[in-house]
Amino acid sequence: MGLKLRLTLMNFLQFFIWGSWLITIANYWFGTKQWNSSEFGAVFSTLGISSILMPALIGIVADRWLNAEKLYGILHILSGLSIFCLPMVNNSNTFFWLMLVAMCYYMPTIALSNSIAYNALKTKRFDVVKEFPPIRVWGTIGFIIAMWVTNLTGNKATVNQFYISTIASLVLGIYSFSLPKCTPLKQTSNNSSWVEQLGLNAFKLFASYKMALFFIFSMLLGAALQLTNMYGDTYLDDFKNVPMYADSFVVKYSTIIMSISQISETMFILAIPFFLNKFGIKKVMLISMFAWVLRFGLFAFGNPTDGLWMIILSCIVYGMAFDFFNISGSLFVETTTDSKIRSSAQGLFMMMTNGFGAVTGSIVSGFIIGKYFTHNGMKDWHSIWITFAIYSLVVAVLFAVLFKHKQDPNELINIEH
Repeated sequence: MGLKLRLTLMNFLQFFIWGSWLITIANYWFGTKQWNSSEFGAVFSTLGISSILMPALIGIVADRWLNAEKLYGILHILSGLSIFCLPMVNNSNTFFWLMLVAMCYYMPTIALSNSIAYNALKTKRFDVVKEFPPIRVWGTIGFIIAMWVTNLTGNKATVNQFYISTIASLVLGIYSFSLPKCTPLKQTSNNSSWVEQLGLNAFKLFASYKMALFFIFSMLLGAALQLTNMYGDTYLDDFKNVPMYADSFVVKYSTIIMSISQISETMFILAIPFFLNKFGIKKVMLISMFAWVLRFGLFAFGNPTDGLWMIILSCIVYGMAFDFFNISGSLFVETTTDSKIRSSAQGLFMMMTNGFGAVTGSIVSGFIIGKYFTHNGMKDWHSIWITFAIYSLVVAVLFAVLFKHKQDPNELINIEH
């Protein structure tokens, strides 16, 4: 099996695992278990809590002590076993803690999968910026197929979504041990500082004005992504409470509609090399931020009948909003940091987006929606999405003003092999 095909399979399974339950867990929580709404925000925040330290710490281990592909496999096996136990839980508090354990194992694997792929491609002297996006796109396809499998088999509100995820986790965990070796670079001497000895060098990136701002805006954009993950499917499903929309296609197949967002990703991922080399990282990230404004704005005015085109367009725009920041940001980190700390640096990027960003998005949005936009148990989705759109616009304007980065034509092309 060729290298690119092996990495493609890794990415497919990586996100199939997540797609099996990420978008549909709200239906299980509210529909099957009928647990408290405020507690759901806490459970979803486990993705963020686990991403605050785990990706960075795991990245340090991969940089310093243990082959990344072996660590990757161990984490997926442990994550799968944890997810397998979720259906056995009948208490929301216990569910929270078990999900936190599962996410502490799973979330670091996202950054590790990037490091493994980058290392393998560069070892074989491939152009990372050119070759990685077509490989990564299969992760999105895996996410889409997982969503469709869960929805079309009638399991978007059942425990089977967790079993589907478990099987994929165990398969990927075992498969990981066959991936190309990604050995740690042990290049510290006895005279090295304790920071170097512990592998904390990547945190020095915060001392750079440009990198510090990059990580801060990574956090702010991570919050926007969390809003979509938490509320997208339940927003569409809530149209069932409006008589004229109760039997609409959108309500019956809300997860299928949401999967258009991931289908859109497959197109925009492939466009990343062109946009990065043509416009540079700052403009590409700005495009992403304004795409988030459109994403939320179109949701605010959409509906399952004459406004269906807005919902669909919002899902299409999502591909640009997500990919042009997350994938481009990962490539930016890879091509602007020292090879000795790249797994750690990827972990930091993950920490800011899916860690601090996700936790902030979960907590703040949950509070705002509960206090200001929920009346008699019904959510005012129009006002919710307008508020999120304004937030994204403010972030975009601040980024345009504060982030100073002059594009170097060679920066993303001449990559160290």
